[in-house]
Amino acid sequence: MKSFVVIVCVVFCGLADCGLAPFVTPCKEADLVCLKSSAEKALPVLAAGVPELGIAKMDPMFMEQVKTSQAGLDMDFRNTNVTGLRHCKVLNLKRAGPKTYLDLKCSVNMVGDYTLGGKLLIMPIEGKGKYGIKIRDIVVKIAFQVGEKEVDGEKYWTVKSWKHTSEVEKGVHFQFNHLFNGNKQLSDAVHEFANSNWRDIFQEVAPPIVKAIVAQILEEITKLFDKVPINQLVVS
Repeated sequence: MKSFVVIVCVVFCGLADCGLAPFVTPCKEADLVCLKSSAEKALPVLAAGVPELGIAKMDPMFMEQVKTSQAGLDMDFRNTNVTGLRHCKVLNLKRAGPKTYLDLKCSVNMVGDYTLGGKLLIMPIEGKGKYGIKIRDIVVKIAFQVGEKEVDGEKYWTVKSWKHTSEVEKGVHFQFNHLFNGNKQLSDAVHEFANSNWRDIFQEVAPPIVKAIVAQILEEITKLFDKVPINQLVVS
């Protein structure tokens, strides 16, 4: 997910040839072809982490807890590791004044601990144990509102607000171990239902996790923007 940070930085500023980010090809902010190419080339470099910028390794990404209740289903996902984000593809980059639009396509695996209780659409579900979710070709569209701040005479970017949408194009596979206290018959029925109706199930189960991933990306972007002034990021 570290790679997302550089993608967004490229989107916002067309990263110039500054010493803080020598791994990114400088682009003018209006040159969308250059921005896209530069961001995609930077992905494997950023995935390894950039400790000098305080940005941690983001593939795998660790999420301590995502807990929510919606549509009659109580969900608690813990100790989740997300892998595959380094292979995301940039679909679209666009700036419109203070707004920036970033579209990405990713395939990711999530594994961790879960607790579920309530109804999964129409089916009762109850369990606690290990879980795995495989998502193939999820398109995430993120819109940012960018501001500026001044510190010691230098101007820096800030992310004032953001929102996102997501849609899976190819498929989702769910695996929840130890459903119904290990009752295989009930567990098999739930898994067959969930994996046959993955699109509807994804819309009920996954949005809080996707939002948590995007939020964690923004934490890393903030670290980057806090350290690198705008005049080191823009190619005029």
